[in-house]
Parts: sequence; C-alpha cells; structure tokens
Amino acid sequence: MAEATITLGGAPTGPLTGIRVVDITINVVGPAASQILGDMGADVVKVEAPGGDGNRQTGPVRTPAMGVLYMNVNRNKRSIVLDLKRPECRDAAMRLIDSADVVMHSMRPAAIERLGLGYEAVRARNPRAIYAYAPGYRSDGPQRDRPAFDDVVQGESGMVDLMRRQQGQSRFFPMIMVDKFCGHVLASAITMALFERERSGQGQCVEVPMLETMLSFNLMEHLWGAALEAPRGTIGYPRPYMAERRPFPTRNGEICLMANSDDQWERLLQAVGLPELATDPRYRKLADRARHFPELYAAVAAKIALRTTEEWERVLDDIDIPNGRVRGLDDLIDDPYLVATGYFLRYRHPTEGEMRTTSIPVRFSRTPGNVRRHPPKLGEHTAEVLREAGLSAAEIAAVTGAGDA
Repeated sequence: MAEATITLGGAPTGPLTGIRVVDITINVVGPAASQILGDMGADVVKVEAPGGDGNRQTGPVRTPAMGVLYMNVNRNKRSIVLDLKRPECRDAAMRLIDSADVVMHSMRPAAIERLGLGYEAVRARNPRAIYAYAPGYRSDGPQRDRPAFDDVVQGESGMVDLMRRQQGQSRFFPMIMVDKFCGHVLASAITMALFERERSGQGQCVEVPMLETMLSFNLMEHLWGAALEAPRGTIGYPRPYMAERRPFPTRNGEICLMANSDDQWERLLQAVGLPELATDPRYRKLADRARHFPELYAAVAAKIALRTTEEWERVLDDIDIPNGRVRGLDDLIDDPYLVATGYFLRYRHPTEGEMRTTSIPVRFSRTPGNVRRHPPKLGEHTAEVLREAGLSAAEIAAVTGAGDA
C-alpha cells in the first residue's frame, strides 16, 4: 500500500462525534490534546488571539503563519480570532461556551481569572461543561502561577538527571517530551470526565499539572528502592540508564532486542552462541541477571557484532525474541512496514498545497476517527462559528471589526 491520498471535508465518524470543544490553547500541550479529540470526531473550535498561536511561526513554511509544528498539532479544528481583552469578544466567547461540552485553555490561573473565563465563571454559564487545562504546577500549591515549559519540567521532574546518569552530562530528551505526553494525558482525562458526565449530568474542572504528571510517569520504575520506607532504598532503576543498554551494533547497522523472561534469555543466549551462559547461575534468573547486566550485555554485544542486521532479524524472529533494526528519522517516510499499513496520509491544503500527515494510531472497529479538516488559517472560520453561536451580523462586525470577517 502506498501513501493514501485522502479527500478532506467528510463528516466526523469517531466516538466523540457530537462533542463540541472550545479550545483556547496554544503551543503544544493543549493543541495536541484537542487534536486527539478532533481526530476522534469532536468539533474543535480553536480560539486564537489576533496574533495567532505562536507555533504558527515554528518550522518550515510555505505561507506566513502556517509553520509545520502548528500544522502537525492543529488538524481537525476550526480557527476563530477573538481578542479576549475586549468585552465584546469575551461575550462572544461566552456565547460559544454556552453550547460547549468542553472548554480548554493554556493560561495560568491568575491570567484566565483576569479575563473572566475562570472555572466558576464558565460553570455559572454552562454547568455541564468539562473545563480542562494543563498548568505547570498544581493550582492549590505555592507555584500555581509560575510559568513552565517543556525544558523546565524535564529538569524538575528528574528527566535531565536520567540523561546525566546515562550519558555523564545533563541533557534534555531530544523531543518535546513533556508537552506531548501531558497533551495525551489531558485528552484522556477530558474523555473520562465526559464519561462521568453521562452518569451525573454535571461538568467538572480537570487539571493536569505538568510537573506532577511527569513525576508519576518517570517514577513508575524509577521510584525503585525509595518505595521501601524501612529501610529507605536508593531511587532510580539502574538498568535503563546503564551504559550497556543501547542498540547492538551489527556488521552493517544496529539492532534493538529485548529479552525479559528467564526463558527468553535462555533462547537468546543459545541463539547467539553463548550456551555456557544460559546455564550460568549468574544469569539464569532475573534477580541474578540484574546484578550482572553489564557483563551479560557486553558478551551478547560481542556476538551480535559478527553478523548482519538482516541475519539477526531472521534468527531472532525464529526464536520469538522482540527485535527491530534502528531506523533513522530520514528512513521513516519510506519504511516498508509504514508503507504497507498506509501510516502516512497525503492531502491537499487549500493554501499550503500538497501535504503529508500521520494517520490516527488508535483504531475503533465501529467508530473510527478520521482526518477531515485541514489545519486552519488564522481566523478562517470566525464568521461561520459565530453565526452558529447565534451572533448577528452586527455583533460579528463588532467582534471582528469588519462585517465580512
């Protein structure tokens, strides 16, 4: 299967069809979350300031304010422009909120309150609305109004320390890890709240603090011995950041493999030509292997280096050991598996021309999500959405400054 070419403009088909989202978010966390909701069928109205989401300026562009980072997290949305510092625009936002199922923002608590769009104000207008945001820190703590971005939370949550333990120097993960993960958590939390609303009929406030969210993520394994209060153990699961935990060089590339159970390790050691280690008491059981991982990994690495990646793929597949060759980012577009599954989609954007996007990874047998809207130009749907909210032509003109916005 080659890259699929899709035609935009179809009806939503996903499990959130019929849900309306008023999305007052920028950058990555909120837009990533609302794109997930949009992919799943929600009608997402992206409310932007006159200057637009700052990510419109990030990455390669064909036309101004359509940077690729913006485009990659803002499909399946409609864009309207409202200057929320102006009373008539705040009133228009509240008209949208009256019929919303979800209201999202990415401001600090004090800032959203100053605009008159805090949770209590929204709840007074629409008690069924799910009000959601992802601040840097908990709203009931002393840092509620401190700014926080991905790099900051990587440092505060221990992620930089993990890189330091592995590489010997402090480094950030080479991706917008915190923002993307918190965006997924935010989308998940919103859908949980929508599910609960089906039972209670009531909305609620959903808060996903970035620091605490990443701490929970990082400490699943790395709380380690510190989970034992008496006596207190060391924090940090050693295996993930030991120097030997890396892809294995082959004669012509690199391969990743993972043996976990005692049985898998026995099969692997036999297959790579180390049968004597398969019966060595230092390596037969997980608790023993954990104390000797560096020398075990080094012995396996010496054997893997003797054959090609293709040879090892066949050997490891035959003994049912999870494995995969290391692929460069440049290789992914033409990767045979991704081509076979139609992972990348092509579509024509009305102003940006031919574009490539990723398919929706989550699959539903009855209500699959679909890509039906291109990432919108700034304010592309202002008049359309405001008319739907019941604003008259005169009211729209007052909001936009022109009757044909």
